[in-house]
Amino acid sequence: SSADATIILWDVASGQPIGAPITDYGNFIIGLAFSPDGKTLAAGGGGNTVLLWDVETHQPISPYLEGHFNLVTSLAFSPDGRTLASGSYDGTVILWGLETQQPISPPLAGHSSWITSVAFSPDGRILVSGSIDNTIILWDMETFEPIGEPLTGFSNPIYSVAFSPDGNTIASGSGDNT
Repeated sequence: SSADATIILWDVASGQPIGAPITDYGNFIIGLAFSPDGKTLAAGGGGNTVLLWDVETHQPISPYLEGHFNLVTSLAFSPDGRTLASGSYDGTVILWGLETQQPISPPLAGHSSWITSVAFSPDGRILVSGSIDNTIILWDMETFEPIGEPLTGFSNPIYSVAFSPDGNTIASGSGDNT
């Protein structure tokens, strides 16, 4: 993330920046995600928006994707690269169809507070979201409805969620040190 609205792409082998910094977002950046093919970079943050760039040219490839009413905090591409999930401090997740650059469903609204982390299952059939409300929700990507009740039992906010490579396990990081 970046407070100066700058994204720097780094070459892992050399430790050097790749090209000039990307400065088009126009506000501080909280969430970043690469598409599965590595050709697209998504950023979200203080503008309550998401912007997409071509990684090779460093040029924006979308208008601002607008729909959130607060900071965009977390981004995740579906494994097939056709959908981008954006979680926000407005308590919703928006699923963006990348071909149309429009939402593909109404916002996913099941949390009572800020969303801090989103992740797709390896097969793309489930999205998981973690929130400041101390819960985790699993979302069915065919119906856009929660799968069962929220996962609870945490005494502090959920800050990070991730799927295992086989899709059978979710890991969560919480402010309660678990």
